Amino acid sequence: MFQGTGSDVGKSLLVAGLCRAYHNRGLKVRPFKPQNMSNNAAVTREGGEIGRAQALQARAAHVEPSTHMNPVLLKPESETGAQVVVQGKVVGSVKAGGYHALKPKLLDAVLESFSIVASDADLVLVEGAGSAAEVNLRRGDIANFGFAEAAQVPVVLIGDVDRGGVIASLVGTHVLLAPHERDLLAGYIINKFRGDPTLFDSADDIITERCGLRTFGLVPFFADARFLPKEDAMSLDNAEPAPSGGTIIRIAVPRLSRIANFDDLDPLAAEPGVTVDIIEAGSPLPGDADVVVLPGSKATIADLGHFRAQGWDVDLAAHVRRGGLVVGLCGGYQMLGSRLSDPGGVEGPAGTVHGLGLLDVETVLSDDKTLETVTGRDQVSGEKVHGYEMHLGLSEGPDRLRPWLTLDDGRGEGALSQDGNIMGTYVHGIFAADAFRRAFLDAIRGGRGHAIAYEARIEQTLDALADHLEAHMDLDALLNAARTLKGR
Repeated sequence: MFQGTGSDVGKSLLVAGLCRAYHNRGLKVRPFKPQNMSNNAAVTREGGEIGRAQALQARAAHVEPSTHMNPVLLKPESETGAQVVVQGKVVGSVKAGGYHALKPKLLDAVLESFSIVASDADLVLVEGAGSAAEVNLRRGDIANFGFAEAAQVPVVLIGDVDRGGVIASLVGTHVLLAPHERDLLAGYIINKFRGDPTLFDSADDIITERCGLRTFGLVPFFADARFLPKEDAMSLDNAEPAPSGGTIIRIAVPRLSRIANFDDLDPLAAEPGVTVDIIEAGSPLPGDADVVVLPGSKATIADLGHFRAQGWDVDLAAHVRRGGLVVGLCGGYQMLGSRLSDPGGVEGPAGTVHGLGLLDVETVLSDDKTLETVTGRDQVSGEKVHGYEMHLGLSEGPDRLRPWLTLDDGRGEGALSQDGNIMGTYVHGIFAADAFRRAFLDAIRGGRGHAIAYEARIEQTLDALADHLEAHMDLDALLNAARTLKGR
């Protein structure tokens, strides 16, 4: 099990790379994360949802994602509350305090899922959550040492040297752990190193002297990680500014307060000549944007209010008058309609609000959640698309007679405006289909520029990450640590 000294130390990336590295060694590898918190989720073939990181890790291991790989998923709906998904299905929403009371009741489901995942594996790589040193949250813990103790798995700590203070974070974490938790520790990894590695030799000596732990490697910063899908909104905070040189197409994306499944944008951002600008609250939508994409949201009605509070509705209307394209994905699609109704109070107080009025459809929210993988074709270009639906409620109206997509089961999906400049769909991930994405962009740029093979690049990046870890970590020693626990 890999636990971090803090959030965003690279746990998800390291587990993905190790999944591919050990798979390349001929092992049956499976990823597992007891508890995840993210509004970027993936839909599994059995119709459940898991964290996006576990779907990527499963891909790295060359296996189908399963709901058991992430048995507890928390999807934030407000600053203090989240939807709770257990073994792929929504079981309700709770406030932070209520969830801490609920955690002990979820341990049985977590251990059941772990047993199912492990039953078909030579090696299970478990990812912790947040910081291993959050001892104030230790009671009833299922995400870090609570799980490690219950499942009796050895733990490797990960420290992020890029943010500074890595010696203190590792030693401090060790100090805060109880003796029975320290007994599970097998060693540590230093991640995101830049510069001369010999300068860290004495640091390893200090950590070993203070903690009695061995190192499994000093992992240099892996720049190509930017080509892999992101899971947490924190990655938007840390995103590097989009380059201005060579831009042919500019795509503007308003950052909603409950933005979800924003990895829909990754294939577009990866294209040469395409700039995807995340527009923060308080900034206007740029007037020179070719496309405005309204992304998914975990709280559509609240985010529609947030959208209007920034004046983005005025900016969007001006963009449409200039002939700009507008794309709505899932919650963004619902916002583009004429009306959104929540008669049962699914997202908050029951009621109805006016939408942006750019598509002649009305949405009614309900408790019935659609979760399925889909394939089909774009009605405009005829190119194949694939992805998944993950939404509450249905959208109907005259513009549904002009669906954006035709699914393979014959259903029309989404809607197009009469002039074809406004389009919306519930299908996440459609821009990952190379031929469709090229056709969509070529219609804007007139065939100028060069396109990339997005799915192929993900595979190449995972292979490069596996080679990177093979070169800078002791994977033999790590594998041996997975077989033993101190005192056994």
